[in-house]
Amino acid sequence: MAPAKQKTEKDYDDIPGTYVFDADRSREGYHLNMFCMSLMKAENRKAFKDDEAGYLDKNFPQLTADQKEAILKRQYNRMLELGGNIYFTAKLGATDGHPFQHLAAVMTGSTQQDYANLMLRGGRTVEGNRSRSGKYAKAGSSIVKDKPKAKAKAKPKGKKRG
Repeated sequence: MAPAKQKTEKDYDDIPGTYVFDADRSREGYHLNMFCMSLMKAENRKAFKDDEAGYLDKNFPQLTADQKEAILKRQYNRMLELGGNIYFTAKLGATDGHPFQHLAAVMTGSTQQDYANLMLRGGRTVEGNRSRSGKYAKAGSSIVKDKPKAKAKAKPKGKKRG
């Protein structure tokens, strides 16, 4: 058996509150994501809900113990950390009858209403949310600061409908 590939840390691993779905996570989470995709079929959703652990053991024996635990405990952030893609893992939430807004609230440690209110206010501020290590705490967007805004071209006016 080939030795496990050493995981290299990437700059974006320092972004707080998220796990970037890159090629490494895609490979790691392949079977987790295929499980989630299996929930697109009604017969699979029923079989899973009837015996969750049994369904995973029978149909997805390649899942790691950590992935299986995250699925069974509905630990959505952990699923993302273990290679889950947010759009695929949302299918598990939908199988449980939850809208995406509920999942986002669970993942951020808030209520669904508090999460909705936060989004209506424009979301979280970037201040204090740039990096886990503090390495980028004082960073600003060089795109905004360094480049002057281009003057918007006037749009041609069309005929008004009457």
